[in-house]
Amino acid sequence: MSEQGNPRRIRVAQAMRDLLAELIDREIRDPRVRAAGFASINHVELNRDMSVARVYVSFVGAADQNPAVRDRAMAGLRSAAGFLRGPAGRALRLRRAPELRFVLDDSPAFSQRISDLVRTEEASQGQGEGEAPQGEGDETDRIADRPGAPQGRKDRDG
Repeated sequence: MSEQGNPRRIRVAQAMRDLLAELIDREIRDPRVRAAGFASINHVELNRDMSVARVYVSFVGAADQNPAVRDRAMAGLRSAAGFLRGPAGRALRLRRAPELRFVLDDSPAFSQRISDLVRTEEASQGQGEGEAPQGEGDETDRIADRPGAPQGRKDRDG
C-alpha cells in the first residue's frame, strides 16, 4: 500500500494487520500453519473499495529453511482465509469484510541475505586495512591529483 491515499483505508489496513496477526496466532489450528513456526503479517494492502485485502506474510522458524513447509503453510493460510474474514470484519466493524488473499513476503529473508553480505564484506575489508602501504593516500587524494579534476583546497590550513 502506498503512503498516499485514503486515510481511512490506511487505518483499516493497519488495524487489519494487527488483528490478523493475533487471529492467526490464537485461532488457526491448521497443522500446516503451526508446523511453519511463527507467521508474521508484514503488510496489508487494501484495494480502492476495500473489498480485497492482500496480506503479506513471512515465517520465522521451520518455514525459513524449508520451502516445502512454507508452501504448505501458505496453503493452510489460504484455506483459512474464509474463517478469518468474518471475525476480522466484525472486529473492525466493517459493513463488508474484505476478501483475504495471502501472499508470501520474501523481503525479510532478502534483507537478511543483504545484511549477511554486508557483514561479510565489512569483515574482509577490516582484515585488509593494515596491509596498505604507508605512502599512499586514500582514493579521494588520488582523484584530486588527476589532471582535469576540480581544483579545491586539499588542506584546511590554507
